[in-house]
Amino acid sequence: MLTMEQIYRIRNMKKFEGKSLRKISRITGHDFETVKKYVEKEDFNQTLRPKQRRQGKLSPYRSIVTAWLINDKKAPHKQQHTAKRVYDRLKELYGAEFDASERSVRKLVAEIRKGLEMDTNGFLPLEHPPGEAQADFGEARFIENGIAYDGYYLNIAYPHSNGGHMQLFKSMNQECLLEGMKAIFEHIGGVPTAIWFDNMSTIVKKIKEYGERDLTKGFLRFMMHYGFQSNFCNPNSGHEKGSVENKVGYHRRNMLVPIPEFKDLKEYNKELLLRCDRDMNRMHYKGYGLIKDLFQEDKQEFLKLPKVPFEVYIHEFAKTDNYGKVKFDGRIYSTSPNMAKRQVIVKAGAFDVEILDEDCNHIIRHKRLYGEEKESMNWIPYLALMSKRPTALKYTGLYSQLPQILKEYLDKSDYERKKQTLKLFAKMTATTGIDTAIEAFEEGLKLGVSDPDSIWATYCRLTTGTLPEPEIPLPDKVPELKKYIPDIKIYDQLITSGGLQL
Repeated sequence: MLTMEQIYRIRNMKKFEGKSLRKISRITGHDFETVKKYVEKEDFNQTLRPKQRRQGKLSPYRSIVTAWLINDKKAPHKQQHTAKRVYDRLKELYGAEFDASERSVRKLVAEIRKGLEMDTNGFLPLEHPPGEAQADFGEARFIENGIAYDGYYLNIAYPHSNGGHMQLFKSMNQECLLEGMKAIFEHIGGVPTAIWFDNMSTIVKKIKEYGERDLTKGFLRFMMHYGFQSNFCNPNSGHEKGSVENKVGYHRRNMLVPIPEFKDLKEYNKELLLRCDRDMNRMHYKGYGLIKDLFQEDKQEFLKLPKVPFEVYIHEFAKTDNYGKVKFDGRIYSTSPNMAKRQVIVKAGAFDVEILDEDCNHIIRHKRLYGEEKESMNWIPYLALMSKRPTALKYTGLYSQLPQILKEYLDKSDYERKKQTLKLFAKMTATTGIDTAIEAFEEGLKLGVSDPDSIWATYCRLTTGTLPEPEIPLPDKVPELKKYIPDIKIYDQLITSGGLQL
């Protein structure tokens, strides 16, 4: 067999020097047919051929040992074949015919097991063009207003730049997912061109034949509104979105340690977005440059935000009970006494639940309940009813929310005074809210005035800066005087051109 240098020389002598095949044969000393073969050859691809294996002593037994090891996958780990047990079984089954050593059996078992493990899919290194993102949830505990929640945080990672943003929630429901994505889109001023997800039930209803996804209506509507493309990992293949998998751990270690405590989750989420921005002021782990600079390349590819923001909510029709309460998502929300046993619409977002009547008019809004919270009771709409039944006040949740000075005042008041007080309290609350109403009562009582008229005067001073001017009722015999409006135009005749006439 000729070397590549010899073949190259033969072909050059023919192609560039114009020598005949016989002359090349005489010069090189190679056979004419050999020279002819390499001059006419067109395919010089290197062909790889598998190494020829000799039939060993264990070749006849390979199939049965493979079958045993495959069946082991169905057996408990401690009841699977060892190489020693395979060797013993072969000896028991074939007797003197089997003359291989235990060492060779061990080698065969290891080889077959390695082949079975290689049947699983390996990982593929993926390229990440600018403008794409990956999304996933992580779990985290946090404390809001002294109450601990086992919550979740949405992570959006940008694989090209290795940047990311996060939002904290009390659930992984669709409202939280979409609200988190919306908040991040609005913060970064654009929408990733494509986003990778796993097959979470809030997005995917069913995986159909050939990997197609049947998506939930809410997610489809959101995706069409913002215009991004959705891609999905294969089932149980989180490594296919490895960037966000790593970001989930990074955000937990760097943003959620120690356990965060705050008063308002919405405000804390705004702070998290700014912290994620500041976190981009560091080098990319592969040394490509600052993450914040690479993120600008992402942003150049982002889609524009839609002109109209997307309103994230789900709605359900429900019927209130005898107390005007309605059940939603396994929890109880109050409405109003006049809505007892009525049809209502429950409109729920990630943070709030709004109750509407059948004509979509607002009735009341609650903070959405999660975790161990089972009931949200807003007593304000019930104040008018309490003014008619003042003795029931002490047995409601509202009573415990009142300041001590107001409790003592109500406890000392008689039935009629309680009715008047609660009626006034309901009026003030409906106008400016319960906090201002309580402040007016507290200030009036501290000043030593307790009658409803004086409390109302205090309330007016606090809210408008003026005291009320009630109309004074007059007897019928007093004639009504018309309002006199002076006409000052008659004084114009005293003015002459060029000056005043004295």
